[in-house]
Amino acid sequence: MTSSKALKIALAANGAFFFVEVFGGVAFHSLALLADASHMLSDVAGLGIALVAQSLMSRPATPRHTYGLQRAEVLGAQANGVILVAAAGWLFFEAFDRLADAPRVDGGGLVLVAALGLAVNLGSALLLARSRRSSLNIRAAFLHMILDALGSLGAVGAGIAILGWGAYWVDPAVSILIGFLVLWSAARLLRDTTAVLMEATPRGIDPNEVDDALEGDGAVEAVHHLHLWNLASDVPALSAHVVLGDETTLHEAQLEGERLRLMLRERFGIEHATLALECHPCE
Repeated sequence: MTSSKALKIALAANGAFFFVEVFGGVAFHSLALLADASHMLSDVAGLGIALVAQSLMSRPATPRHTYGLQRAEVLGAQANGVILVAAAGWLFFEAFDRLADAPRVDGGGLVLVAALGLAVNLGSALLLARSRRSSLNIRAAFLHMILDALGSLGAVGAGIAILGWGAYWVDPAVSILIGFLVLWSAARLLRDTTAVLMEATPRGIDPNEVDDALEGDGAVEAVHHLHLWNLASDVPALSAHVVLGDETTLHEAQLEGERLRLMLRERFGIEHATLALECHPCE
């Protein structure tokens, strides 16, 4: 199954169940359900953003966007992070207000609706699991699903506590825990997307190792102006000035450039490498 199809199915399932959770939260007086519904609404928005970003990044390059729209997925993931922060803020506000005067909650209804939500979240997460490592965009959507599943699990626990011991305070307490989970995921997501937008060195690639690998080639005398960044979440790129011997012919330089690019691809996973080959260091 393609990542786009998985996103569409997850979007439809979560969009439909959002209304079920809102109804359940109001009917059973449960903030935990409304908290989970608010997170599910952020899921729906996040999945929609992810789907649009997935479509944009597949468009070919143009004279205006010479790299294409690959960073659309990063922008989509960052928007998801902002949505998560806003959802967490609302959860904290409502939960602390209810802790002071916890309303009576229908524990049975809470368990039923939360259990259904857990099934929807886990099913959606399974659909997205395969593609999550190759794309920040899909990873953002996957994180939404996992955290919402944890929220639903917490709501089930709250319902059981209410049924067994009449502990109505557990409902807002679980909502606060969900809020912290949401903030944690948002912080990680915003950290990673900001790193891409600020063109930080890709994680897992050491610039010193890359420099040593280039200079370790017998035909290379020096390397300078070495830059590493990500075009998208998992598309590392490199540019560098490589100094060859002053007697190197143009044909030999071209062959050397091809060898170096192959080495960078096989050893470091760098598919997009731009090498400026020189016979003496530039200023």
